[in-house]
Amino acid sequence: MNERKVVLYISMSLDGFIARENDDLSWLSLVAKEGEDYGYNGMIERSDAYIVGRRTFEIVKKHTGGDFPMAKVMDCYVITGQEIDDEGVRSYSGNIKSLIQELKLGQGKDIYCDGGSEVVRQLMEENLIDEYIISIIPIILGNGIRLFSGIKNGISVELKELNQYESGLVKLIYRRADYSI
Repeated sequence: MNERKVVLYISMSLDGFIARENDDLSWLSLVAKEGEDYGYNGMIERSDAYIVGRRTFEIVKKHTGGDFPMAKVMDCYVITGQEIDDEGVRSYSGNIKSLIQELKLGQGKDIYCDGGSEVVRQLMEENLIDEYIISIIPIILGNGIRLFSGIKNGISVELKELNQYESGLVKLIYRRADYSI
């Protein structure tokens, strides 16, 4: 039996930002192309749990008219100190390592993490991300919210796969190496 993996599946600008300072994500549409999902549907199929920070949760709801689509297809955990009253969504304010251990003990598919940067930082500090799938959007934003911010200890990764698309998007797939730096 394969162990469930924690997979960070996220997009960032060439200079490492996941959003502009005002949480603007409009630049992601730069690579929108009919019929191309850049592996998103495959990520959904291989996962049955979804972890996201409160700000990212709120941004998704804002862009989907108050809906949270992931709650319809998998177990959703919003990492927050606030109570979330949304169907199919559980708020979680405990230790993130405990949540991951609990999820990994159970049967199921992979655990999809969609950010934001604070959740990524927490997962990385505990060395809990097994696979990093990072799509690089061909734009330099200059400032905004960095994907890898405030991380105290480096983590070694090994390139598993690289995909280049006609739109200019490059998808990098890394797995956590067996050693830390």
